Amino acid sequence: MAQVAASLGTNGHAPMISWDILGGLVGRNDAGKEATMQAFGENASAMSPPDLFLALQRGTAQNSFADAVVCLLNPQRIWEQVDVLQGIWNLRDTFKVGGQTLVLVATPGAVLPVELQNDVMVIDEPLPSPEDLHKLVIETFEAAELDPPDDALVTRAVDALVGLAAYPAEQVLAMSITKKGLDLERLWERKRQAVEQTPGLSVWRGGETFNDIGGCHQIKRFLKAVLHGEEAPRVIVFVDEIEKAFAGTGTDMSGVKTEMTGTILSWMQDRGADGVVLLGPAGCAKSAAAKAAGNSIGIPTIAFDLSAMQSSLVGGSGERLRAALQVVDAISQGRSLWIATCNSITSLPPELRRRFTLGTFFFDLPSAEERRSIWEIYLKRWNLRGDLPKDEGWTGAEIRECCRKAWRLKLSLKESAEYIVPITRSAADQIEALRRQASGRFLSASNPGVFSADQPVAAVAGKRAFRATETE
Repeated sequence: MAQVAASLGTNGHAPMISWDILGGLVGRNDAGKEATMQAFGENASAMSPPDLFLALQRGTAQNSFADAVVCLLNPQRIWEQVDVLQGIWNLRDTFKVGGQTLVLVATPGAVLPVELQNDVMVIDEPLPSPEDLHKLVIETFEAAELDPPDDALVTRAVDALVGLAAYPAEQVLAMSITKKGLDLERLWERKRQAVEQTPGLSVWRGGETFNDIGGCHQIKRFLKAVLHGEEAPRVIVFVDEIEKAFAGTGTDMSGVKTEMTGTILSWMQDRGADGVVLLGPAGCAKSAAAKAAGNSIGIPTIAFDLSAMQSSLVGGSGERLRAALQVVDAISQGRSLWIATCNSITSLPPELRRRFTLGTFFFDLPSAEERRSIWEIYLKRWNLRGDLPKDEGWTGAEIRECCRKAWRLKLSLKESAEYIVPITRSAADQIEALRRQASGRFLSASNPGVFSADQPVAAVAGKRAFRATETE
């Protein structure tokens, strides 16, 4: 509304009027106050939505507020009601003749009722740009009567604020400033909390890096090249178990999941967003690699939970998704890297897979050399010693759990191993089928080139190998 008022000019005669469900009709400038009093009298503050639209029609017919700009606040909460919808629609021709303008001030991602979509021009207000935030930091320091910050501090503060709307950005900045200056760590934490107010988004707080992952040399090398290359991403968007998140696309009776999938496809296409899919059995470091990518160069990792964006309200799911994508777009400043993990790629829509332009990497069971490096990482973490158990067919997650149990329960490593059932025993057939499916089709996360199920590995999923081990 401030931008609309500024565009009218300080000497303009056009009345500026706003309405909300509690305050009713209020004049925003002198001309607006005068027009409101003349047209509606003392009852302006107590108008219900239907009364408002009838009064606006009568006032227009009587030429009581020519050229007025009328702003409705949070109309998305009521515009699905039949009387409100009809009232807005009825003003179309009335305002056209009288020279008035109706401005519906809604939240990001709000979707107009179908009856209004051809009659209302949608103007999407972007989140503050880095230049806007730079100005905000300078002004906040001046208001706090502090010495002007140097350019380096302002740049770091802007990086922490990018992605927030103007009001929360101002709030978190003000709450992070003390007489000693700006607390950047507190600013980042408040920024994370503000981002997490968006349904389905959360900022990953773990501190793992690629050094905490044993093996997987090829995918680590590839992601490092992407992160340090041209047009390096400013944010990692992590979608865990993507095949489950998009299950039902094209078959759900409500059409909600299909609509949400289409929204993401269009957004990634329009923004030129890059993505990579990490495929493999559970426990083979797919999620660990995705979470470590951002920490490796100090950019945020945002967990993107599509199921948490679904709403029981009509149109609510799409509204939440668009709001989340707007936050991602602002934080990344147009450069985001999407990393998705999945345990089975057959149910993933082909059109979605094509948006992940950087390829699909298959995470096989770790080799003997990779398992040794994984043991070293977790033995050091929990300060453990002793002989290692037989780990043939183990995943990295199972090695981690063995070490954790040994530390927590004060057991030897071999005793702890007695409480581990490798996934290659419990799901041998599924793992072998997944390896054969990936063979010759996807890149290897550990070795250069395309993955081959026939390449030498220290542990091949299958019951026969384990019976031989047990006999030994």
